[in-house]
Amino acid sequence: MDIFYALAAPIRRQIIELLASGNAVAATIIAENFKVSPSAVSQHLKVLLDCDLIEVHKDAQQRLYTLNPAALAELETWVQQMSKPFEALGSFITPEGTEKTT
Repeated sequence: MDIFYALAAPIRRQIIELLASGNAVAATIIAENFKVSPSAVSQHLKVLLDCDLIEVHKDAQQRLYTLNPAALAELETWVQQMSKPFEALGSFITPEGTEKTT
C-alpha cells in the first residue's frame, strides 16, 4: 500500500493526528472521535496498518494503536529531500511573490 494513498483521506490524517499524542489508543476510542461507523474506522485503520504508518498491539480484549516512528521518519526524510529544490527558489523570489531583480 502506498503511504500517499493512505494519507490522501482526511479521516486517516485525523487518525494520525489523534495518535500523535504518543499514547496507545484503543480502536473504540478512535472510533468515538469520528462521525462514521466503527467498521468504517476499522477499514481506515487497516489501510494505515498496511502501509506501516501505525502499529497495533493486543492488550487483553483491546487493540491499541500507535504511530510507527520508523515510517514517519522515512516520510519526513522524503519530504525534506523534496523541499530542497523549492528552498533554492527563495533566493529568487521576494516574500510578496515577485521576482527579485539583480
